[in-house]
Amino acid sequence: MSDIEIRDDRAAGRLEAIGGGEVVGRIEYFVLDAPERALVPVHTIVEPAHEGKGIAGSLARELYALSRREGVVVAPLCPYVVKWAERHPDEAPAADPELLRAAKEWLVAHPGRF
Repeated sequence: MSDIEIRDDRAAGRLEAIGGGEVVGRIEYFVLDAPERALVPVHTIVEPAHEGKGIAGSLARELYALSRREGVVVAPLCPYVVKWAERHPDEAPAADPELLRAAKEWLVAHPGRF
């Protein structure tokens, strides 16, 4: 994993893992503004040739670190991030159910986004 760099492409809504000059994995997310500001991961994708190398976990860890740096919460809708958060409660505080409901409503209201 030492040759993997993670960068946030906020405009595109992607947290990307870069290796060998190419994107080898990503978390696709959006920023929810209400009822409170939150990062909402929707999909985690790792290219097949790079699976099993810890890239998805590193992306999830960085997403939560990014949220702490920005002072916002994570409201995970992505099944991988939900499971990762359950396994790492010390790094990934549980999201308020109302916030998760609002994130799901946003996703339904923006069907072409993901």
